[in-house]
Amino acid sequence: MIGFIGVITVFGMVFGGYLLAGGKMDIIIKALPFEMIMIGGAAVGAFLISNSGSEVKHAVKDIGKVFKGPKWNHDDYRDLLCLLFELIRLARKNPVAIEEHIEAPADSSIFSRYPRIIADAEATALICDTLRSASMNYDDPHQVEEVLEKRMDANLHHSLHSSHALQVVADGLPALGIVAAVLGIIKTMGQIDQPPEVLGKLIGSALVGTFLGVFLAYGLVGPMAAKVKVVIEDEGHFYQLIREVLVANLHNHATNICIEVGRQNTPSHCRPSYSELEVALKSVKQNAA
Repeated sequence: MIGFIGVITVFGMVFGGYLLAGGKMDIIIKALPFEMIMIGGAAVGAFLISNSGSEVKHAVKDIGKVFKGPKWNHDDYRDLLCLLFELIRLARKNPVAIEEHIEAPADSSIFSRYPRIIADAEATALICDTLRSASMNYDDPHQVEEVLEKRMDANLHHSLHSSHALQVVADGLPALGIVAAVLGIIKTMGQIDQPPEVLGKLIGSALVGTFLGVFLAYGLVGPMAAKVKVVIEDEGHFYQLIREVLVANLHNHATNICIEVGRQNTPSHCRPSYSELEVALKSVKQNAA
C-alpha cells in the first residue's frame, strides 16, 4: 500500500506543482506518447540486451515487492521457530525418525503444519540439508556455519540482481531523455523558418524528453530499485535465522536455548515476544504428545 501512495505522491507533487505554477499540460500530453516510445522503448531494449530471459522474468516479478513488501511476517518467524524446535527435538530424541521428514518434507507431518515455509524451496532445502549433514556426522559447527554463510551470500547476490538491473535502467534514463530531446531539437531545426510561437511549442516538446528521462529515473525506477533491495535484504533475515538456530544446535546447546538464539536474531519488527513463543512451543509439545 505504501508503494502505491508513494507513486501517487510523486505524480501529484510534480504535476500538481507544475499546474499551480501556471504550467500547461497540453504540450506535455501531446509530446508524451512519442517521448515514451523513444525513452521507454530504448530503456526496455537496453534492459533486454543486458539481461538473460530468466533474469528479466525475475526482475519483473520482483517489481511486485515494491508494493507487497517483504514475504515473511511476524507469524512466519514464529512458525519457523516452532518448526525448528520440533525438528531439533525429534532429531535428538530419535535420529532415525527425523530422516523421513528431511528426505521427503512434502510428505512430512511436521512440515505440513507450516505451509508457507514448506512452499519456500530454499528455506526447506536449507533446513533439510543442514539436518542431513548433522546426521552424517558432518557436525563441525564452524565448518557448517561457513558453508551456510557462503550459500546464503550466493543466494542473496543472485536475488539482488533484480535491484542492480533496475538501477542500471534508472542510471541510463536521463541519458536516454537527452537523446530524445536532441532528436526533438533536430526536428525543430528543420523548421527554423517557422514563427516563434511554433518554434516555442517544438522546443517545449523536445524538452519533455529531458524531463521524462530524469523524472522516470529519480521519481520511479531508481526508488523501485532501492525498495527491491531493501525488501530482499529483509527477507534474507529469515534464512539467517535458520542458520543461527541450526548452528546453535550443532554446538549442542539445549533445544530451548537454540530457539532463543533464533528469537534474539529475529528482526525487531517481526520478533515474537518470549511469552508468545513459549505459548506457541507449549502448543507444539501438546500436539506432538
